[in-house]
Amino acid sequence: MDKIIEVQGINKTFLKRKTKETVTAVKDISFDVHRGEVLGLLGPNGAGKTSTIKMICGLLQPNSGAIYINGLDIRKKRLKALRHISAVLEGNRNLYWRLTVRENLEYFAGNRGLSRKEIAARVDQLIGQFRLKEKENELVNGLSRGMQQKLAIAVALLAETQAILLDEPTLGLDVEISYELREIIKTVAKEEQRTIIISSHDMPVVQELCDRTIIINKGTVVVDEKVENLLKLFETRAYSIKLCSELSPSQQKKLDVSFPLSTYKGSFRQPVVEVNLERSEDIYDLFDIFKAEGTVVESIDRTSIDFEQVFMEIVKGENNYAMA
Repeated sequence: MDKIIEVQGINKTFLKRKTKETVTAVKDISFDVHRGEVLGLLGPNGAGKTSTIKMICGLLQPNSGAIYINGLDIRKKRLKALRHISAVLEGNRNLYWRLTVRENLEYFAGNRGLSRKEIAARVDQLIGQFRLKEKENELVNGLSRGMQQKLAIAVALLAETQAILLDEPTLGLDVEISYELREIIKTVAKEEQRTIIISSHDMPVVQELCDRTIIINKGTVVVDEKVENLLKLFETRAYSIKLCSELSPSQQKKLDVSFPLSTYKGSFRQPVVEVNLERSEDIYDLFDIFKAEGTVVESIDRTSIDFEQVFMEIVKGENNYAMA
């Protein structure tokens, strides 16, 4: 599969103003983005994800390493490279607030060297696709957050770039608008074969839309894998264990130490331990905790797991993630 974006060993450090201490935000990050795929670029706050996004968009320069967009080195041929990618960054939408919906689309198309006549049909199509027809002559600063976000994405699509980066596309939106945007993104990815990079803390969005995910933590890539494979892997490790009696405080302490990501739900009727076992043999250590005080296990079942749980397991787990 052809590569549209290549990130090769980038590093980024910052100097704290007060202490003059050097902070490493990104450490030797490498990955590729293929044409036509929907990629999730994820990471907890402070993990280096935002710095990576800004370097891909040309807003920051890496201290070392290289980024290629459609084969063009972004440091050597910045303007030509950036013509192949458009972005909607959270908190910095690509809109003019004192222009109307239609005027924004026409203005940003003009910035790309396109005339009104050339893009008239495409503007009409996007206004209809994003359900902005009733708002097309209203100023952007009078629109709701959801309408502004829809317009920002429409502007990014109008550029006809091969790759689109959407930073927190559903943040702060109501359920209806969020669902509408997800459907539009799916349509664009499938019918227009555009490459879409989604950065989001909304894990259901990632699970629904993304083919593959890259997770960055502590400045490095810790996962580069298909979403489907991650769900399958972690699902085989997730168990729900029903007990015949409650665990003692001593047992609960041992459980927290040996299985820090487990959940114990004490109940007089039905105590339950929910746990993800990283290795098959960990089941023996778990049952030793039960056996120590004669706790009887009533049943043990595999449980379903969603991508939010997968993400939390990866970024908070003490052991490094690795595919089985």
